[in-house]
Amino acid sequence: MAVEFKDYYATLGVKRDATPEDIKKAFRRLARRHHPDVAKDKVAAEEKFKEINEAHEVLSDPANREKYDRLGAQWRQEGSFPPPPDRGRAGAGQGERGFRTEFHFGGTGFSDFFEHFFGGGHPHGYAREETGFGPAYHTGEDIARRGGDIEGDLLVTLEEAMHGTVRPISLQQMNPQTGEVKTQAFKVRIPPGAVDGRRIRVPGRGGPGRGGAAPGDLFLRVRHAAHPDFHARSADLYRELEVTPWEAVLGAEIVVPTLDGSIKLRLPPGTQNGRQLRVRGHGLPRPRDGERGDFHVVIAIRVPTQLDADERDLWEKLRDTSRFRARDLPVA
Repeated sequence: MAVEFKDYYATLGVKRDATPEDIKKAFRRLARRHHPDVAKDKVAAEEKFKEINEAHEVLSDPANREKYDRLGAQWRQEGSFPPPPDRGRAGAGQGERGFRTEFHFGGTGFSDFFEHFFGGGHPHGYAREETGFGPAYHTGEDIARRGGDIEGDLLVTLEEAMHGTVRPISLQQMNPQTGEVKTQAFKVRIPPGAVDGRRIRVPGRGGPGRGGAAPGDLFLRVRHAAHPDFHARSADLYRELEVTPWEAVLGAEIVVPTLDGSIKLRLPPGTQNGRQLRVRGHGLPRPRDGERGDFHVVIAIRVPTQLDADERDLWEKLRDTSRFRARDLPVA
């Protein structure tokens, strides 16, 4: 099966020599515009949001971006290309026939191109089938062996990780010897609190068994979709909050959006840039007990870059009258 090349630079609307900051800004701009929670056409926005995330996943990682640039230089003009030559062959101890079934996912949130080259935990990004390791026993005419387990990646938004959801998945299996293609369609429940890296087991959806033995299992590893405003560390959520210099100096009461509604936050007087304010119980559910993690607000003080005459006059008066001298403070 040919895999279509993805132009991730075009997806984000940046040049090939874009800086990491350019890529970050482009992603945040597009992700806010196409986030399913705000777009009118939610179905189209969901697909676009996945494409944007996939491009960001590759281009924001230096190693992935270097690998992608090498691929682009070699295949960008070809449009499609076959799997690498070692695809389909099993290693030693993986069956005397020397072949393994080839798998392709649908509904995981990642394209075949991404799965092929950038999926984690399996060779070349394809679903990996652990074949030849199941228990074997004689059935009279043949040796029965449990089917191999398969693993793949599952793109999950933070909203899905917060509330849980059910995702339709398709799994296409192709026998490289016969060319026979078998497709399974099923639903996978993503539980609330599906933290990044969690493996979801789907019994009986793995590789086929031999000699009448049971099939293997499917394991889907959760990978959190990048969000324009939030990021998660285990069950804790983080958000950068931009404030003005006077709010930081004088203190303020600010409305802060979270994943499940807005909260009021009191900004203490004299708040420093980079300070973290913790709100208990507003993070993701914890898998072990269902309790919520914490919500961390990271303060980012922003200064005005354009001033009219009156504003400049006020800042100059503050400069001339204030006794505060930042460079006279002791080093922390």
